[in-house]
Amino acid sequence: MRRLLTPRWLLGHAFVWLAVAVCLVLGWWQAGRAAEGNTLSWGYMFQWPLFAIFLIILWVKEIRNTLRRDDNPLPVEKPQKRGPIITRQEAVPGDDDDPQLAAYNRYLAEIKER
Repeated sequence: MRRLLTPRWLLGHAFVWLAVAVCLVLGWWQAGRAAEGNTLSWGYMFQWPLFAIFLIILWVKEIRNTLRRDDNPLPVEKPQKRGPIITRQEAVPGDDDDPQLAAYNRYLAEIKER
């Protein structure tokens, strides 16, 4: 819980509550305009409080994600020992059965010698 009281988080809390207050004030202002006969303001009167609710929901989710991440750190996996990585395949006995494969292997052997 202390993590939510750092200067960065306190600034975030203040910003969210200021934004919520601004949204509610704008909703109140639109309600006044709607009462004066501005029909478009009726929609905005409901829209601004919905923005405020949306901000609160997002902020609560961010807080919960942070607390959950702190409470349940991901387990650190130990590196597993692995065998050697095979980068090329050696000729397998019996490759001479296929004349194209034998010719290709001879070609690769010539390239390797150069």
